[in-house]
Amino acid sequence: MIKVGCCGYPTSTKKYQENFNLVELNTTFYRYPKPTTIAKWREETPKNFEFTVKAHQDITHKHKFKTEQSIDAFNQMKEICKTLKARILLFQTPASFTPDKLEDAHNFFKKINRENLTIAWETRGPKWENPTTREKLAKTLEELKVTHVTDPFKTMPTHTNNTAYFRLHGLAQRMYYYQYTDEELKKLHSLIGLLDAEEKEVYVLFNNLSMLDDSLRLKHYLKTNRFPSLTGAVGPESVKRIIEKTKYPATKSLLLKRVGWKLVETEENKQVRLHELLENMPSKKYENVEEVLQEIRL
Repeated sequence: MIKVGCCGYPTSTKKYQENFNLVELNTTFYRYPKPTTIAKWREETPKNFEFTVKAHQDITHKHKFKTEQSIDAFNQMKEICKTLKARILLFQTPASFTPDKLEDAHNFFKKINRENLTIAWETRGPKWENPTTREKLAKTLEELKVTHVTDPFKTMPTHTNNTAYFRLHGLAQRMYYYQYTDEELKKLHSLIGLLDAEEKEVYVLFNNLSMLDDSLRLKHYLKTNRFPSLTGAVGPESVKRIIEKTKYPATKSLLLKRVGWKLVETEENKQVRLHELLENMPSKKYENVEEVLQEIRL
C-alpha cells in the first residue's frame, strides 16, 4: 500500500484533510506542544487520518543521541505519538552527524523503550553513501529494526522493515525549490513500486515548495494512471497563470528566482521549467504580465 502526504501542512488543515489521509507533523521537531494541544489535534481530525511524527531536535541535533536528556526527549515524543495514535516516529540527523557516530545512534535505539512505535531514521550527507558505510548501516538497522529513510531519487534505503518511508526534497541546487515533472513522478512510482510489490506499507512524504501540487498529482496518478494538468492550460496561458501571481513591477532576475523553478505546459503533455523561457528575455524591469508574455518565445 502506498500512502502519500506532505511534511507539514502546506495549506489549511481543513482543506488538506479533505484531500489527504496522512501528514508528517513537523512542529514537534522545534517544540513540545502541550498535551491539551496534541489531544485537540487528534480530536479535530478524521478517524482515518494518520499522523507521523518528527522527533525533536534535542535528540538528533543538540544531544546527538547521547545523554539521558535524549531519552527524556524520546519519552516525551512517545507520549505525543500515543495521543495522536501515530505509529511512526521519524528521526532526522544533520549532515554533521557522520558515520563515525553510528555507534551513538545504535546505543540510543537499543536503549529506548519504543513499545509499539515504528522507528524511522533519515541520515543526511554524502558520507553515508559510501558502499562500505551503507553495508554497515544496513546491518545496524536490521539488528535494531529501524527503517532507513531516504529520498529515492538520490538513494534507496539500506534497510526497511514492514514499513518503507521516503521524504522527497527536490532535485535542484536550491533545496526545496522544485516541482516534479510527470516523468519524474512516474519514475518515483517505479522505484517505490518495488517495495509496494513486497506488500510493505510505503509512505511517500513530499517536502518541497510544490509539495501540495506534487502530492496531489501523484495521488491522482496512482488512482487513474494519468496526471492532471499542471495549470489547466497550455502555451502562453499556462505561463500567464504562473507569472501573474508575482508582484509587479518585477525584474528578470526576480522572476527567475521566484518562479523560474516552476513547470509550465508549452503544449499538451509537454512540460518545461519556466526558467528556460525566462532566460532569453532582456534583462530589464517588467511593469506587468503582458510585457513578460510579449518577450517569451514558445
